[in-house]
Amino acid sequence: MEPTEMNESRDLPPTANGEQLTSLLGKNVADKTAKKKSEYLEKEITYPKSVAFIVGNEFCERFTFYGMKAILSLYLHQILNYDRNTSTIIYHIFIMVSYFFPLFGAILADSFIGKFKTIFYLSIIYALGNALLAFASTPYFGLPMRSFSLLGLLLIAIGAGGIKPCVSAFGGDQFKLPAQEQQLQQFFSLFYFSINAGSLIATYLTPTLRYDVHCFHTDSCYPLAFGVPAIIMLIATAVFVFGKRFYVIKKPEGNIVVDVMKCIYRALVNKASGKCDRRAHWLDYADDKFDRALIEDIKSVLRVLLLFIPLPFFWALFDQQGSRWTFQATQMNGSLGWLGTIKPEQMQIVNPFLVLSMIPLFEGIIYPIFNKMNALNKPLQKMVVGGMLISVSFVISGVIELKLEDSYAVLPGKGEGQIRVFNGLNCPVNLHSYNSSLLDARIDSLKALQLQHFPVINSLNYDVNIEISCNKSSQVLRRRIRAEESVSLSYLIVEKNESNNNFYPVPGHDRVQKSKNSNPIVRILYSVSESTELTLSNAEITETLLLESDNISIPVKELSGESPNFKVYVAGKLLEEITLNAGGVYSLLLVETNGHYKLRLITITEANNVHILWQIPQYVIVTAAEIMFSITGLQFAFTQAPEAMKSVLTAAWLLTTSLGNCIVILIARIGLESRANEFFLFAGLMVFVMGLFTLLAVRYTYVNINSSKQHLVTSKLDVDNKNTMNGSES
Repeated sequence: MEPTEMNESRDLPPTANGEQLTSLLGKNVADKTAKKKSEYLEKEITYPKSVAFIVGNEFCERFTFYGMKAILSLYLHQILNYDRNTSTIIYHIFIMVSYFFPLFGAILADSFIGKFKTIFYLSIIYALGNALLAFASTPYFGLPMRSFSLLGLLLIAIGAGGIKPCVSAFGGDQFKLPAQEQQLQQFFSLFYFSINAGSLIATYLTPTLRYDVHCFHTDSCYPLAFGVPAIIMLIATAVFVFGKRFYVIKKPEGNIVVDVMKCIYRALVNKASGKCDRRAHWLDYADDKFDRALIEDIKSVLRVLLLFIPLPFFWALFDQQGSRWTFQATQMNGSLGWLGTIKPEQMQIVNPFLVLSMIPLFEGIIYPIFNKMNALNKPLQKMVVGGMLISVSFVISGVIELKLEDSYAVLPGKGEGQIRVFNGLNCPVNLHSYNSSLLDARIDSLKALQLQHFPVINSLNYDVNIEISCNKSSQVLRRRIRAEESVSLSYLIVEKNESNNNFYPVPGHDRVQKSKNSNPIVRILYSVSESTELTLSNAEITETLLLESDNISIPVKELSGESPNFKVYVAGKLLEEITLNAGGVYSLLLVETNGHYKLRLITITEANNVHILWQIPQYVIVTAAEIMFSITGLQFAFTQAPEAMKSVLTAAWLLTTSLGNCIVILIARIGLESRANEFFLFAGLMVFVMGLFTLLAVRYTYVNINSSKQHLVTSKLDVDNKNTMNGSES
């Protein structure tokens, strides 16, 4: 209600004549109505100029957050050299903090310095964090990369989290209600569009900058991928400040969340003291300081918050799209042929894209069909189905993981080593050992014996006889093979100096593990009579290596580029074309016999042979789960709580996201050996939690809370919180 409306009765002069009162009242009301109508028309025509700055700021801020977040888990693993488990933990700590600080941002804005100053100050912290992260990822500056990167992430979490509840509310302050109610709804539609546009563009662009641009002598460019969002955040802050003279800036009016916490604290203290008379409800013990309306509203909120119990588990699964699912994508084949390659982190685009397309599908087709069957016609029913669906999505990801495990590197574990013997001769050889039957084997020409689980404690030497029958002549070499625990070693049999066959240990340890960014890895094993050059060339890169005649190997090379087809040139002549697929680890065996070169590619670790598009089903199902569980759940909570408690539920909602990421951290700390088992564990936990939720839901009695502004709140809700579920909320 406007101030003039509240004071209207006080402005009427006193009179004892009924007709005069009626006449005067009628004239006064008519004048007021005409004035109001004129004001409303004027306000409907005049759209707040400040909106352009707020929407522009939101687009840039969401671009920054999602651009950085899309590549964060891979940066932690590939550049900062944390293992995948630790990278997952750090990633979810960052998300947890980002969704914990909105509570403090809201309190700071509503109780102390106001929304404008809160957004401005925290945006500066936000921008500093992005700049620090960009500089820390740049080797040129020589900063301690881990320390400064983590400090940058902390500043980003504080800034992004702190402004999260403020920007949309500040935008709403720019409109006068009810005159500009329609414009307000249009603003939230535009606001929602800017959120998704910023996140979608950034999630596609920053992985491209990371992968396709090479800088500082590396095959990626994280400084550029982080630097662009950092610059965009500076632009966001500048855009926001430039609009100051157009803003409606309201003074802090207090924060209901603080009042709720004070009331609960007062009730607990009074109840614990035992000095008060017995009350019907424990919250009633706060009635000595807080009014009855607030206490009853808090009771209503607590009844709804009881149904928030499964939310952290939902977020625990949902937010792994940026960590576990992204790491899973790095083990898959993203090649689309002439269309290019899908980067692992770009799969995160699928969810927000599907949200935009599937919401109309559910609202216009799926829900009406089920309503006709008298099913899924209550919010809690939809939430139960949504929770089960996200469990199914993790079952699918677990099944995919089981398939991927077939192509994972087999690493030598405790109590075992690995031995590889490569035959570079043009005839087969036979190995025989009196110490180990595992070394009794026949090795065909240009092939290898690979013993991936050779039992050994510390290290042992094994005497072997190598029987060679080439060119109708026989030869037996007596050599020694060494095996070391948790180490992979190789040996090469080649012809040197005109039929003088020999057996050589290959220098160093074998590289078995795949590259962190799934580039193919190749090691050259060779025998040449004279030093020459070997060139590997595809459509994007050319790598030339010197083959020295007195050596037998060249250490592993990690080859970048999207094309897997490489031409092999020796001494400038094309010898053969080979295929080095993403994620594969290979040994390229090259031998010269009588002036002729022979080539054989031997696979050490299988390439990524499951296509990345097999992740689409789990993304489709997780999106359906989001719509049915998360969006429905938020709308349910807001319709079941008093109008004054909306901000309390918003704070609680964001805190459940923070708690969900804490669950991921705890399970990651357990360190299950099989990632598939971890996916199945999360799926099982969600089914268990949804069972408990079902018991709560069947006992819940729906309430009808009427509000003259409910339709406006729902409209605002759709924009502010619909993408809180996938993070696209400011």
